[in-house]
Amino acid sequence: MFVIITYDVNEKRVNRVRKVLKKYITWCQNSVFEGEITEGKLTKCMAEVGKYLITSEDSLYIYRIPYSKNIKKDVIGIEKISDDLFI
Repeated sequence: MFVIITYDVNEKRVNRVRKVLKKYITWCQNSVFEGEITEGKLTKCMAEVGKYLITSEDSLYIYRIPYSKNIKKDVIGIEKISDDLFI
């Protein structure tokens, strides 16, 4: 499945959350990640991220798209791509 994850996390915890998400999917914009992921890996990812979230202060949204072929993405301006993709 394809997911888009957005988050608004306290500045003290934002780097920890970003590092966990980068292990599983691609950073595409500040506080936004996207990519293909299995349900099992998403569950594992959310368990790791959950260690750093304080639900009374932070928020995290997960948009699940079962079929990535249904996605049409338009980018206006500079498309940010994670440096991890380059050798």
